[in-house]
Amino acid sequence: MPPQTSSRPAMPREIWVLAGAALLIALGYGLVAPVLPQLAGSFDVSVAAASFVVSAFSLCRLLFAPAGGALIARLGERRIYMSGLLIVALSSVATALAQDYVQLLVFRGLGGIGSTMFTVSAMGLIVRLAPPTARGRASSLYATAFLLGNIGGPVVGGLLAELGLRVPFVVYAVALVLAAGVVWRLLPETGGRGAARTGDAPAAPPMRFGEALRDSAFRAALVSGFANGWSNFGVRVALLPLFAAAALDAGPWAAGAALAVFAVGNALALNVAGRQADVRGRRPLVVAGLLVNGVFTAVLGLSSAIVVVLAVSALAGVGAGLLNPAQQATVADVVGNERSGGKVLAGFQMAQDAGAILGPVLAGALADRFGYDVAFAVSGAITLLAGLTWLGARETLAGRR
Repeated sequence: MPPQTSSRPAMPREIWVLAGAALLIALGYGLVAPVLPQLAGSFDVSVAAASFVVSAFSLCRLLFAPAGGALIARLGERRIYMSGLLIVALSSVATALAQDYVQLLVFRGLGGIGSTMFTVSAMGLIVRLAPPTARGRASSLYATAFLLGNIGGPVVGGLLAELGLRVPFVVYAVALVLAAGVVWRLLPETGGRGAARTGDAPAAPPMRFGEALRDSAFRAALVSGFANGWSNFGVRVALLPLFAAAALDAGPWAAGAALAVFAVGNALALNVAGRQADVRGRRPLVVAGLLVNGVFTAVLGLSSAIVVVLAVSALAGVGAGLLNPAQQATVADVVGNERSGGKVLAGFQMAQDAGAILGPVLAGALADRFGYDVAFAVSGAITLLAGLTWLGARETLAGRR
């Protein structure tokens, strides 16, 4: 009997290329993350105004997502992917040259437009290029590359900031141009397949958002995507450092440590989750991830010592690592390899961005009014409730329905 791994399709070279580009992108994003609020503060604005520069990026991503999906349907994933990278590169150079707070806000916000273009396009390329029984592994590989970049980028960015707060933005622009060059050089055929506008057979019409919305699996993915954005992209970044460093009086180092151990737990789970999602099905991994992440997010605010916070954060990261590859693979299954799904993928991305924007605002208000324990408990409850929507959703992996 041949080994079980022989039946697994090999990962296409193009997926590795996308993962390499993702590593460069994430490294660059990590470079500017720790210095952006400081650069805004250098213009003598309030803490709230300095923080809004970060939110402006996500807000522009959310607002431009529908237009980005329409552009992908018209021009193809590869063109929009490269265009998005170059727009963010120009935005980063302009940010480095900003002379006042308004310029900084506008230039950084424009970067959000490019960001949603390459994010949604990358999802579309993975949908088209990854075999159906390797979509979980492809999603986990891409996510791991991003995660590694987000871990290493802030360290390098902090060192570069010693040369000046504007230097990391220039380096970020260079990293984005390099990533665009990698895609242009090593994915020459993807444009034809991604755009799917030429050839003997007529291209299948792009999938419409309303069509995908009739699928119970996609509806469940929208709900869990919102919850994931709320808890893991929003509240984790905004509230966890404040809780670890201020509420527990553990010192500034605790904020970085809490985020780092979450990333470690995430990384440990990603590859296993990707493989299992391609074998056992998407739904079991998503439900397990939401359960683990929701429980440990909910109890985070009850932690009374920094050691407990670090342990709980790592376990919450494991839950996020279990969730994401299977969730992405589900959306890819809904779209399929034969059609463009720019509007569908943009809608899913909007759900995550909406959670990432609303989560910090509403959870922060709860923390101010009732305490961190209530803020984290509500965030965990939202994640757990999202898991209930998956119990009635269809399984999209062929052979596991």
